[in-house]
Amino acid sequence: MILTLSCPDQPGIVARVSTFLFERGCNILDAQQFDDEETGVFFMRVVFDLKAKDGDLDALSAEFAPMAQGFSMLWSIRDPKIKRKVMILASQQDHCLADLLYRWRRGELPMELSAVVSNHAQDTYAHLDLTDVPFHHLPVTRSTKLEQEAAIWKLIQDTGTDLVVLARYMQVLSDGLAAKLEGRCINIHHSFLPGFKGAKPYHQAHVRGVKVIGATAHYVTADLDDGPIIEQDVERISHRDTPRDLIRKGRDIERRVLARAVRWRLEDRVLLNGSKTIVFTD
Repeated sequence: MILTLSCPDQPGIVARVSTFLFERGCNILDAQQFDDEETGVFFMRVVFDLKAKDGDLDALSAEFAPMAQGFSMLWSIRDPKIKRKVMILASQQDHCLADLLYRWRRGELPMELSAVVSNHAQDTYAHLDLTDVPFHHLPVTRSTKLEQEAAIWKLIQDTGTDLVVLARYMQVLSDGLAAKLEGRCINIHHSFLPGFKGAKPYHQAHVRGVKVIGATAHYVTADLDDGPIIEQDVERISHRDTPRDLIRKGRDIERRVLARAVRWRLEDRVLLNGSKTIVFTD
């Protein structure tokens, strides 16, 4: 089982949590904690075995609730054997989609794929194996954006989707949909020093002679590309690299950054901390 919590910091939280689990026959396998001295908020992630013969997760949660309320905790106890449902949104660039599907099939991402949604037809991905993938083509234009997003939201609700992943989905979510998906929608974005906006960012980077390119996985908010950051990575660039080289290397970074962010979220390693995140990496 995985217990995650955040609450105002005060003495005794770790002792109370560990004693609670011990008294109910639980064995702690891993525990990580962090006290944010700037905000005064305490964060914790505990992995434990529910070893008691009469162990029941619902009963354990019901017993934990009064103590959690006393500490003003935001918390959850979850059985990781119950996989979260994930919906992937994609556009023409399919490198992140292909990587996530590969990791899902290999069992590297502990998730149930609820749907792949694209604003492009399925034949756009003719070279990908989508035979066992629930694929939905939801085209969008400027005039039909709200109707298309309404269809996406209905699909999210109908499938019981827990997490939405924007795998280079080249549409900006409306403020309304972003608000509905707060804390459960991850986007991947190319990031440079300096940052290049608009079309052909890798070409812009090449013209400016950048020495480092990178990517950022973050939660989606109403503020475009300004949500809490989950993971980032970079790669060195030289004068020998052409725009094509930058695109190739950029795709590699985007794939691995997004995959790490999704896996950490599925494993309850990411806790929101205002405009940033606490990530208890493995």
